[in-house]
Amino acid sequence: MFKKILIPAAVTLPVVALLYYGMQRDVRTIESPLPGRMAFDFTAPTLAGDTLSLSDLEGQVVVLNFWASWCIACIDEHRVFIEADRYYADQDFQMLGVVYQDSPENARRWMRQRGGEWPSVIDPNSRIAIDYGVYGVPETYFISKDGYIAYKHIGPVTPQVMVKWVDRLLAEDRGAELTATDGDVPEGRSQGHVRQAPDVPVTTPESGGGRP
Repeated sequence: MFKKILIPAAVTLPVVALLYYGMQRDVRTIESPLPGRMAFDFTAPTLAGDTLSLSDLEGQVVVLNFWASWCIACIDEHRVFIEADRYYADQDFQMLGVVYQDSPENARRWMRQRGGEWPSVIDPNSRIAIDYGVYGVPETYFISKDGYIAYKHIGPVTPQVMVKWVDRLLAEDRGAELTATDGDVPEGRSQGHVRQAPDVPVTTPESGGGRP
């Protein structure tokens, strides 16, 4: 009788411990193996009708943003990108969008309504997103001048995150050597995002210069 009680307990306790561990983890915190590695190159059509390769942007700090017109959280970060694009215009900096699970028509309309002059490429089969391990939007990669991924941000990019990583990459030669040990967001981790329906009024971003 005593043995019959011990055997189920020996099996059950590890399962309970595993479930407890899972419940304590923040599901919005995502490990990424990509920071420190070379960014995946790709060639894709842009919303403007031409083609663009990531390798064309070598020598510039690239902020690679996965977004969609149905993404509510993408609205929050868009003004940050507009301000950054203006502030870093005379430096080796390039914003680049990847349209995620959305139609080119909706994406073009969204950009026209909210502003922004940087290119976005179309990813109809989600091949680019798969290579970069994207599971929702917004997600953003900060890529060094020589093509290394320095940081992956999940959720809307804040002005603090933008300034921290772009300034740092503009000042450094090797993204693979960078870590976020001195920052407010650890390497490869950030607050998560929520996928929501896009049924909200469209507003035009306010004008203004200076830092994002």
